[in-house]
Amino acid sequence: MSAATDNDEKAMATDVIAPGAGGADEGGGDEEPRRPQPGPSQQQGTGGGGFFHLYKSGQGYWTRMGTAAGAALVGLLFASFIYTDIAARVDYLSKHRDVALYIAAAFLLVYGLLVWWYLNKPSTADFLIATDSEMKKVNWTSRKELIGSTKIVILFMFLIAFLLFAIDIVFGYVFHWIKVLKSAPF
Repeated sequence: MSAATDNDEKAMATDVIAPGAGGADEGGGDEEPRRPQPGPSQQQGTGGGGFFHLYKSGQGYWTRMGTAAGAALVGLLFASFIYTDIAARVDYLSKHRDVALYIAAAFLLVYGLLVWWYLNKPSTADFLIATDSEMKKVNWTSRKELIGSTKIVILFMFLIAFLLFAIDIVFGYVFHWIKVLKSAPF
């Protein structure tokens, strides 16, 4: 009975390590079981793909695009600030006015490369991919529920504004009556 158990354990171990790898019973001989080759998305950490390779392309597309658009807006606004600030400082030197444009362009280039590098770091990209998958699980309200909720919020906003206005007027008259205020509210 122990011989049968040993054969079963060996077969199970072979199945767990590499199912269908071709053990001695399957005509594979004494070959090592083949290990799966890493795909292109797994080669980023090992140096595969290069700097401009998009880590796990096709996953988390809209979250990545939204993050890139936000980073681009911040970069363009800061480059505009750099250009106007430096242009105002070197305005008296008319032949060096292009310096501000070159500095702003250099900033945009360096900033763009840094944003590309940061958004393609595996930890950042995995976070954005996970965020995208979680956003797909959100139960969004319907248009009818959204309009109804908006009406309620606006109604209560006006109600509270009216109550605060009335309380302010009452307290204004009370303070005028006890001579704290010199003039009445109206």
